[in-house]
Amino acid sequence: MAQQEHPAVTRFREYLRINTMQPKPDYQKCVDFLAAQATELGLAYKVVESAPGILNIFITLEGTDPSLPSILLNSHTDVVPVFREKWSCDPFEAIKRDDGYILARGAQDMKCVGWSYFEAIRALLAKGWKPKRTVHMSFVADEEIGGQLGMKLLVNRQEFKDLNVGFALDEGIASEKDTIRVFYGERAPWWVKVVSTGQTGHGSQLIIEDNATLKLMKVINKFMDYRADQEYKLIHGIDGRKVELGDVNTINLTMLNAGVQFNVVPQDAWAGFDVRVSPRTDINEFKNMLIEMAESEPGVKLEFVTFFGSNKLTPIDDGNQWWETVTKVAKQHNISLEPEIFPAATDSRYLREIGIPAFGISYLKNVPILLHDHDERIHEDQFLEGIPFYSNLIEQLAEL
Repeated sequence: MAQQEHPAVTRFREYLRINTMQPKPDYQKCVDFLAAQATELGLAYKVVESAPGILNIFITLEGTDPSLPSILLNSHTDVVPVFREKWSCDPFEAIKRDDGYILARGAQDMKCVGWSYFEAIRALLAKGWKPKRTVHMSFVADEEIGGQLGMKLLVNRQEFKDLNVGFALDEGIASEKDTIRVFYGERAPWWVKVVSTGQTGHGSQLIIEDNATLKLMKVINKFMDYRADQEYKLIHGIDGRKVELGDVNTINLTMLNAGVQFNVVPQDAWAGFDVRVSPRTDINEFKNMLIEMAESEPGVKLEFVTFFGSNKLTPIDDGNQWWETVTKVAKQHNISLEPEIFPAATDSRYLREIGIPAFGISYLKNVPILLHDHDERIHEDQFLEGIPFYSNLIEQLAEL
């Protein structure tokens, strides 16, 4: 006789089956599902449209002292596209294999975290818990495409300000070791476009004084020299100290465009770069350095396609009650923590920018990193194991 599935796993798989894949996420179906689950638990909720068709939902458990700053449990509902031919199953069927692995887009990034919050709150309510601080769960849209129409807009809306958030939890990344990674900051994400203009001419010529492509190549080489320096530091460390990806800056050439015909020297050329700025770097000094490297060449301009001007950190010292609580709960669960700077970008950057301390924690240990990968998956035992951890963490954070 087949073992009956744990109800929390069944609900989690229902959530995974909602197709919120970019570029056309079904946000309406998603918030309807979440609202129904909130109603079942007797929790108040509010749906907020941050931009036309961009739906977010806040679910609230009011505290006994609502004047205290609240706890925000943040997660995003959208997921990245899939290459269906590379999957062994339908990525939105949320099948559970015989070995207990649940395969679905969003299984690691990050519906497992959002649903762990829900099940943690469910478990706390079942024992009659009433928090001192109000606890909000936020399920927000569009994180996977930069949060420009999601959290970036939400933090400036009155509905968000009314939440009175004092501290937030958000997503992390899986650990392949027996540890939980805790992210207390992240690198500022920029998309940079370098545009070069010059003199056109016949492709047979050798000397063209103002050559757009040659000038662009000089800038690219400067950027790549800097990139090589950062790569060396990542591999060999800094002053004998091992560093992680979040401790260095990255510049990656991601786009190139020039030319109209093989025998015509182009008068315009441009290159696009993905740039990530570590909190270890002065963000304004780095910005000015990039501009100088590019615009020292005549006829070359640097444009910021996207720019985020903050790479604030949340303190991880004994003076921070939030950090002290996270470490205390981890010890109670015999969990080793690895504090890191997030190498990419999450919605937490918008929270830290306005002064809200935030930690990114995904309860994923001893598992391969499969976010955005084919056959993204999580084992049902790992998912269930995380619920008591989140329950204790939420309970103790809300009682501070």
